Amino acid sequence: MKRIFKILGIVILVGIFGGTIYFLYTKSKKQPDVFETKQPFVSNVVKKTVATGSVLPRKEIEIKPQVSGIIDELFIVAGDFVKKDQVIARIKIIPDMVNLNSAETRVNRAKISYDDAKIDFERQQKLYDQNVISYEEYKKAKVNFDGAKEELTAAENNLELIKNGVTKKAQTATNTLVRSTIDGMVLDVPIKEGNSVIQSNTFNDGTTIAIVADMQDMIFQGKVDETEVGKIKEGMNIELEIGAIEKDKFDAVLEYISPKGKEENGAIQFEIKAKVQLKEGQFIRSGYSANANIVLDRKDSVLVIPEGMLKFEKDSSFVEVETATPQVFEKRYVKTGISDGINIEVISGLTKDDKVKGEKVDPKKQKEGEKKQG
Repeated sequence: MKRIFKILGIVILVGIFGGTIYFLYTKSKKQPDVFETKQPFVSNVVKKTVATGSVLPRKEIEIKPQVSGIIDELFIVAGDFVKKDQVIARIKIIPDMVNLNSAETRVNRAKISYDDAKIDFERQQKLYDQNVISYEEYKKAKVNFDGAKEELTAAENNLELIKNGVTKKAQTATNTLVRSTIDGMVLDVPIKEGNSVIQSNTFNDGTTIAIVADMQDMIFQGKVDETEVGKIKEGMNIELEIGAIEKDKFDAVLEYISPKGKEENGAIQFEIKAKVQLKEGQFIRSGYSANANIVLDRKDSVLVIPEGMLKFEKDSSFVEVETATPQVFEKRYVKTGISDGINIEVISGLTKDDKVKGEKVDPKKQKEGEKKQG
């Protein structure tokens, strides 16, 4: 019995040792690599370049006063729609005391001259009616009287202009009423009632009372890198993506490319402008940031493969195609066309039935996938 147990123990030990050796050998044995395969497919390829910028009104006007003074009343707020020549503010003029004193003195002198000329004219008129003096003497007195009358009127008007900025005869043409110069929306009113304003003149831009823009005529203003500017031209269609409006995309037409570039952060950038084609009911606020997708080239219904499957050798490109034996691949040179950064057009070298070598399959992920399918 003891001999039988001894032999049995030896057999068990040998079996355990042999099993361990086999397990270690199997574990250390390298598993063959498995690669996924994909077939070429028919799709549309659109080659684009992206320009960053913002959407702005083509006409954005700063309304400035023609006289200096204090804002007496504002008739608009930001967001209002105004018409051309609509009054948006009224200015109260603060007269200069020196000019005011001179104007009042001029009125007093003109009044004295007028009264004197009036008395002389009335006396000469009576004498002329009695045939005492000649017509020439009467006419001279009348001319003096009419001149004094006009001088008094001019002095009074000058005083009114200095005090109020307007005369009684020309109230509609006064510079104290600030009017909009275009039809549009009021984007900003940077001043308040009671603020002092300076008129626009040769030495000063003047105080901005309001900013008015035509919000139905919008443009995209952006910049394109020098490597892309040679591929675009005026008249190209653009698709705008506005970050603040995620749902809608807007069409635009490229209408301007700057002939001169500017250096920004070590790169040469060229300014571009495109007319935004708004549909009925669409509204874009001024200053929205946007990306412009410019279509450089497009091909529809062409044979494509994922660009990552393409490999390069010197000046040639090739792919690896599966042979009749699974997971055995052969090199095949192909001729390619345009790419959109994801898929690339295959002009020749492949058919729709070919299986092209892709990425290596992770055994763990493959087993997990098989379990899910099971």
